[in-house]
Amino acid sequence: MTPELANEYIKRRMRELGHDDNYHIRFRHFVLGPMEVRKIDAPMQLFILAEPKENIRIQSDIGIFDVAEFSTNELQYEHKGTILLTNYSPIPQQVQMIQIIFKTK
Repeated sequence: MTPELANEYIKRRMRELGHDDNYHIRFRHFVLGPMEVRKIDAPMQLFILAEPKENIRIQSDIGIFDVAEFSTNELQYEHKGTILLTNYSPIPQQVQMIQIIFKTK
């Protein structure tokens, strides 16, 4: 995902969700060790996968992204709630995501 596309997508998506300009953006670059599972609690946040990866599974309250998964008919790039990042590889893997934190009104 290019920076321009991400910026435009986030603006439109936040408007759709009723947040307008009431949010903060952080770029997150996770480094997962071999076979690591990492839990992220993000109840008032939205995470967007910036670059799809093999050997990585991202599962959250609203969907899953795993190119090796065949039991679902759609992979999600947006995640929120409890997010599990899983590295299936015996070597470290990197996951780049954009974190959107909703401002409280």
